[in-house]
Amino acid sequence: QVQLVESGGGLAQAGGSLRLSCAASGRTFSGYAMAWFRQAAGKEREFVAAISRSGAITYYLDSVKGRFTISRDNAKNTVYLEMNSLKPEDTAVYCCAADQLLLTSNEYEYWGQGTQVTVSS
Repeated sequence: QVQLVESGGGLAQAGGSLRLSCAASGRTFSGYAMAWFRQAAGKEREFVAAISRSGAITYYLDSVKGRFTISRDNAKNTVYLEMNSLKPEDTAVYCCAADQLLLTSNEYEYWGQGTQVTVSS
């Protein structure tokens, strides 16, 4: 089992920044690829970013490329999502996920509860 706990969400103005963190416990963190997903009210959950076990490979949703950066610190069992130039359409609940495979789909094995990000215009 892997337990995931997100933090860092909140309210930001358009053009502002937030940094999300996801702390993992349970199994060996470096053995899992990690990802961030988001779900806006009334919409399907969508992939935002993913990072390989070592951090060498990353993938991003097209609409966040150049604005968001996913990173990880295997010594701290934590994955981050740095979000810059935020837009109102980034408003959603953001969840982190873990799996032994690096995926861009919803098929991650472990999920956190999520943290709310609200961007005002």
